[in-house]
Amino acid sequence: MQIFSLLSTAFELGLINSLTVLALFLSYSMLNVCDLSTDGCFTLGAVVSSVVALSGHPYLSIICALLSGVLSGLVTSLLQTKMGIDSLLSGIIVNTGLYSINIAIMGGSSLLNLNKTETIFTKFRGVLSQTPLAPFYKLIVALLFITLAVLFLSFFLRTRLGLAIRATGDNPFMVSSSSINPVNTTIIGLCISSSLTALSGALLAQSQKSVNVNIGSGMVTIALASLLIGRTFLGKGEITKKAIGVVLGSIIFRLVYTIALRFRLPAYMLKLVSSVIVIIAISGPYFKKKYPELKRMREAQRISKNA
Repeated sequence: MQIFSLLSTAFELGLINSLTVLALFLSYSMLNVCDLSTDGCFTLGAVVSSVVALSGHPYLSIICALLSGVLSGLVTSLLQTKMGIDSLLSGIIVNTGLYSINIAIMGGSSLLNLNKTETIFTKFRGVLSQTPLAPFYKLIVALLFITLAVLFLSFFLRTRLGLAIRATGDNPFMVSSSSINPVNTTIIGLCISSSLTALSGALLAQSQKSVNVNIGSGMVTIALASLLIGRTFLGKGEITKKAIGVVLGSIIFRLVYTIALRFRLPAYMLKLVSSVIVIIAISGPYFKKKYPELKRMREAQRISKNA
């Protein structure tokens, strides 16, 4: 029973975090922009949604989190496109600034408690209370949001604007010579991706019924690892298939993380676990490509020894 509970929690957290992975899928894979404001934007969504929920507006809290993400993405993209700041540096600048902004929104505190606050999850728990699905209300909420996100991206990236965003990431110089404005596509793409990141933070905070100023720490590493894992399984094909692969990668990462926790590793080792998973995810395709060559070399050595 305990194992089932752990797997259920891992699946739930994997779904929630996959919104951030989808955001990275849009910014990194489609736009070819590595957005390092992810950690701060994730926390921003968590903080904004928590403050609004504490004021008695659980549904509005989700909308406000999305809008806060759009604002964060807008600032990051304007620094990059209008002020000529490198994308990596602009992400770092925004991420640094968001730390202070997040604490200011929290009223100078570093922790908010939502135990007695109505959230989007408690609302759904009430709706499902008389059904057999009541124990899985958190999982259902997470699944609902990730389904909507995947459907939205699958539709949006097939539209004229979505195709322009994909073209901007593939070849910005060719796009510049056409009728497409790469500045506008970059701004829109980063605004959408940041809104997904903020939404992910909002859902995690309301699911855990608490938020601290470091809730988003390391999210960019987790999202990158999950993205690379997803590419390994479903990295080819149409957009919908790739998006589902991203979600699958997030769930697999969380399951591996849960297994690591079962070994009773100290808390300070968990960041190392994340780093190791990233290394494996990045180097996996390389070793997969090199494996036939290594196999041939070993076979040649075996034949030469027997000769």
